[in-house]
Amino acid sequence: MPINQPSNQIKLTNVSIVRLRKGGKRFEIACYKNKVQEYRNGVETNLDDVLQIANVFVNVSKGEVAKSTDLQKAFNTTSIDDIVKEILKKGELQVGEKEREHDLTSLRKEIATLVGEKCVDPTTQRPYPVGMIEKAMSEAGFSVKQGKTAKSQVSECIKLLQTNSTLPIQRARMRVRITMPTKDGKRLREKIIEGAEKIEDDEMGQEKWELIMLIDPGQFRVINELLQKECKGRGQIETMTFNATAGS
Repeated sequence: MPINQPSNQIKLTNVSIVRLRKGGKRFEIACYKNKVQEYRNGVETNLDDVLQIANVFVNVSKGEVAKSTDLQKAFNTTSIDDIVKEILKKGELQVGEKEREHDLTSLRKEIATLVGEKCVDPTTQRPYPVGMIEKAMSEAGFSVKQGKTAKSQVSECIKLLQTNSTLPIQRARMRVRITMPTKDGKRLREKIIEGAEKIEDDEMGQEKWELIMLIDPGQFRVINELLQKECKGRGQIETMTFNATAGS
């Protein structure tokens, strides 16, 4: 049956194509945009809500439907539901060039925004505008990985900016005060100061130990967990200021 017959003319809008090569042939399914990821994450379970057309194609854009004999040979079944599930699970999501560019641009800006929240200009102690960070990312040759979240790419980006760009940049520092009974302080002092960038005040009194130091923000959770585990409520850590540096 020719694909251009009125009964077969289905206008595909906002389509996402998932492609799987199997048995030497290419198989494709036409899905609604964003539904593929929801299905893979278990958020969406209804195939009718994922598929634009409940069929398997060799070429979605040309409307070429896969032959039953090819499906049987490649998948050992002609059950469309079973085949669709396998393609959804193992197939590669095809993204159009414009959509890919848009996604990469958005992801790049999100990474730059997160870097801006975590880093400062060492001289002024002020954060950089996102646009300036994006420019430095290009200068450093940072390439955005589309399959990974923005958050997971921030550390790598900061390291690259520090080594491969002309933008002076450093992680923001946090000034914290730690207090606990002297008995606990003597026992835990070495472990706690391991995370210090700079110690500003260290007073070990007869009853209480107080320590003021600069840390990387990532150390806050480490120290807090140590206090909870070792001090059983007797010790505490509090933030005094943010964006301080070891040179202030």
